[in-house]
Amino acid sequence: MMILREQILEAQKKAMKEKEAEKLSILRVLWATIKNEEIEKGQPLNNEQIQELVARQVKQLKDALVDFEKGNRTDLIEQTKKEIAVLTVYLPEQMSDVDLEQLIKNILLENNITDAKDSGKAMALIMPAVKGKTDGAKVRNIVNQILNA
Repeated sequence: MMILREQILEAQKKAMKEKEAEKLSILRVLWATIKNEEIEKGQPLNNEQIQELVARQVKQLKDALVDFEKGNRTDLIEQTKKEIAVLTVYLPEQMSDVDLEQLIKNILLENNITDAKDSGKAMALIMPAVKGKTDGAKVRNIVNQILNA
């Protein structure tokens, strides 16, 4: 399997050759973020670290998208959706809501967690199992729905 660093560089070259200025710009920002993080850490990032970085960027973009939609900024909505689409390619496959809910129910059952006051404990057990495959806010919502039912 090609490492993410190489995939991102190849995608940049392809975007440059095919004159996809918007995609190239998004990939360059991602690459700059990766390089800055590597300089900070003093070593190259592995695939998992790059995926965490991409996930952080996608989360920021999704948060911004909510604001743009509230403000009815159609120009920024479209741009942000394109950025999310380009970046999402570099994330692990996301869990379906059905699979996520089943996993959460299994973990709660295995650990005998039935009370909403234990939601923090539940989150601590669930998050490592779904790392990079879903959004933490979605997990928290499902945990709260189940425990408050």
